[in-house]
Amino acid sequence: MVTRPISADSVGIGLRADHCEYVAANRPSVDWFEVHSENYFGRGGAPHDWLTQIRQNYNLSFHGVGLSLGSTDDLNVKHLERLKEIIDIYEPGLVSEHLSWSSIDGIYLHDLLPLPFTKETISHLAGRIGRVQDTLGRTILVENASTYLEFSHSEMSEWEFINEITRLSGCQLLLDINNVYVNACNHQFDPIEFLSEISPSIVGEIHLAGHTVKNLPEGTIRIDTHDQRVCDEVWNLYETVANRFNTAPTLIEWDKDLPEFSVLMDEANIARSYRQETQSAAA
Repeated sequence: MVTRPISADSVGIGLRADHCEYVAANRPSVDWFEVHSENYFGRGGAPHDWLTQIRQNYNLSFHGVGLSLGSTDDLNVKHLERLKEIIDIYEPGLVSEHLSWSSIDGIYLHDLLPLPFTKETISHLAGRIGRVQDTLGRTILVENASTYLEFSHSEMSEWEFINEITRLSGCQLLLDINNVYVNACNHQFDPIEFLSEISPSIVGEIHLAGHTVKNLPEGTIRIDTHDQRVCDEVWNLYETVANRFNTAPTLIEWDKDLPEFSVLMDEANIARSYRQETQSAAA
């Protein structure tokens, strides 16, 4: 296998186990697929059989959810070594993780937890990202996370936090536009301001996904559930910034209550149409 760059104008789809057999058999017209790295940490078996077949016809991106970059625990060496092994096997075009933490004292939590936006956190994250990149021998992307609370001792905005982390570590940003919108609604800031303050040069990939709105006695909250279509407001944000971030490929994510694969194709085609419209308007 040879690593092929994932082209800037391409649109990929998150590949989940339920769709592997369909993709391998039908070879749908998809530019590339993204998989969760940890799903392939086991050796052998059906997951690797399917992915090996699919990799013969498509480029891949590896998206991790368990490295816990923001934790104060030592980096999980076994996790990192296994990640490097599967990267060497499948040679994905992109490798990414989250700007979050999920472990404490060796105990892992089933969530991507928020971080305070402080200089101390930036220094901590930049050092850990640097060690990950040194181990893997490549630049990684880090994703802006969805959050449901804010830290009172944060010293800066989320976009300032992200820009500084990428500057210090040399990593790139996986810009999740759905997460920007979810956080903007939950924390009452302007998503356009967020997106306008992110440097286009640091964005290496864009994610689009659906979310859930919950009305609680305390108020309305949006939860990043990845279990439905991209909402109109997120599409509008994507249309607004598609030309600004035109050097980054786009991915459609759907993780729960998976629909027929044709639904994911529809979402990918919508994203592709927005990219084409903005490119035509800019020409």
